[in-house]
Amino acid sequence: MTADPWLLAQMAGLLLVIGAFAGVVAGLLGVGGGIVLVPAFFYLFSALGYGSAQLMQVCLATSLATIIVTSARSVQSHNRKGAVDWDILRGWAIWIGLGAVLGVLVAAGLRSVVLQGIFGLLGVFIGLYFGFGRNSWQLGPVMPSGVKKLLIAPVIGFLSVLMGIGGGSFGVPLMTLHGVAIHRAVATAAGFGIIIALPSVLTFLLVPIADAPPFTIGAVNLPAFALVVAMTLITAPMGAKLAHAMDPKPLKRVFAVFIMVMALNMLRKAVGF
Repeated sequence: MTADPWLLAQMAGLLLVIGAFAGVVAGLLGVGGGIVLVPAFFYLFSALGYGSAQLMQVCLATSLATIIVTSARSVQSHNRKGAVDWDILRGWAIWIGLGAVLGVLVAAGLRSVVLQGIFGLLGVFIGLYFGFGRNSWQLGPVMPSGVKKLLIAPVIGFLSVLMGIGGGSFGVPLMTLHGVAIHRAVATAAGFGIIIALPSVLTFLLVPIADAPPFTIGAVNLPAFALVVAMTLITAPMGAKLAHAMDPKPLKRVFAVFIMVMALNMLRKAVGF
């Protein structure tokens, strides 16, 4: 399929802007940028005429590929300030990673419309938390351990892959609800993103996709990955600096509205309206 060169140029420019925004969001709020990228990729590829039943797999995989780079850059920036809790990362890594691989295996067998619905529903809940959650809410004074950790950690990886996002959207609330300071939770959640994205992308590279956009290996689209990463490498450290220099609460509320608009639009498309 041949697309209009002018349209391709417009889409490339849009991806650069979206990548810049996603990088700032990843560094500032610890959400990995995927919550922005998945719908952006979906609308991009749809506009170019690629609307197969497996389109969402391409969006998820490509988003997760960018998160490997974005989260690594964000962790590096946060770690310079001593904000990353490496004990939490080491204790949760393997179980989150196993959940992520399971998420890929499930996502590979689902139709695009089902994944759209999952993204929409989970996105609404994430938006509600970002908009109305309070740092004062507590479920316990320390992070879960033992059986609780073994149950919760894989779910974080699993649900994150089904949405194509880093672990921040679930990890930041989990940590703050268990007594971890917000800045430390944001920094550590960036590490969750790497743990989720790396094994899931390696698995997605083996998933065959029918009628995929050009230059797609497995389910990862290389041009979209490259354009977004080019911007996130620049802007993720900016977001991390902002996270330590300002109160992100007002921005979280604005971002919550943004998330919910995109999530509800995904739901609308999933049900055929």
